[in-house]
Amino acid sequence: MFHKEGHKIIFLTFVFVVGCSLLVDNFIPITWLRTIVLIVLLAFLIIILQFFRNPKRHTVLNNKQVVSPVDGKVVVIEEVFEKEYFNDKRLQVSIFMSPINVHVTRYPISGNVIFSKYHPGKFLVAWHPKASEENERTTVVVENETYGKVLHRQIAGALAKRIVNYAKINDKVIQGGESGFIKFGSRVDLFLPLDTKIKVKLNQKVRGGESIIAEAND
Repeated sequence: MFHKEGHKIIFLTFVFVVGCSLLVDNFIPITWLRTIVLIVLLAFLIIILQFFRNPKRHTVLNNKQVVSPVDGKVVVIEEVFEKEYFNDKRLQVSIFMSPINVHVTRYPISGNVIFSKYHPGKFLVAWHPKASEENERTTVVVENETYGKVLHRQIAGALAKRIVNYAKINDKVIQGGESGFIKFGSRVDLFLPLDTKIKVKLNQKVRGGESIIAEAND
């Protein structure tokens, strides 16, 4: 299954690859060179297809837990001052996505969307310290009575040139449901209450909608 955000790109890529393949057959007489070019074209198509794949995920709904919003690797776990929405200290968990990861963004908790904002910006590499403040990004806050408020921020990277955000204020959303999509590599930051129990470690690989990032402290 391919994500709807990729349908147009997949179609155009397919047309491009087929067109180039026909030209290769007609204008490159050297067999070994023609074979290499065709392999490169096929590889390019496969890369585009795998980037926009949208596998089913089985989210176990739990209002006391925060699930990973994306596939990737945990690169930051630290206490920070979040100044866009909370204006106080929070635990930040950042997940880096490579171009080969699934790029669907999912809601980390169920609840009501109480904040959703897009920020135009730069395209620094996703792990740059200033990326979360200067890059193109979207910020979404979801709240429920059990866990409280969770902020997740999509951040564009050096390759990501478009962020798609589906969250609208007053939407009632389900944990693991689609919140957006980031095209071609980036990262997502989570901002959680200081007393939350972090359930992941640095460099741990996580799966969007399934891996448990944090749990409410009873």
